[in-house]
Amino acid sequence: MAASSSSGATKRLVQYVVVRSDLIHGLSWPLGAVITQACHAATAVIHVNYSDPDTQEYLADLDNMHKVVLQATDEASLTQLSRMLSEHGVAHKLWTEQPENFPTCLALKPYPKDSPGEAEPCFERGSVQNFSSRVRK
Repeated sequence: MAASSSSGATKRLVQYVVVRSDLIHGLSWPLGAVITQACHAATAVIHVNYSDPDTQEYLADLDNMHKVVLQATDEASLTQLSRMLSEHGVAHKLWTEQPENFPTCLALKPYPKDSPGEAEPCFERGSVQNFSSRVRK
């Protein structure tokens, strides 16, 4: 989604979703079940951050929403990512399937992406810090 910022430049908003790849490759979940988990996380983080200005702007242009889906290798890497995002103040929702209490994916609220050609964050130790400092401008 592109929107004008106060400086007149175009701001592109992106919602990142991170899904555990072992759900399909190791635990043999059906693709539909994994997609459902991503939908739950994306919807929940939008709901929790509904009054956020970037979220409102993202929702205002439904036909141009932009999501990027990334993978975490397993539960440990997903929960570690969630902890790092929390430590750096990046708003997100870790989706935990109930009643099993099984973390499956996480989604970030919509954040500005600096430029269309910019590399997606890999959310490893250093890049979470870089991403969080960028999105809190």
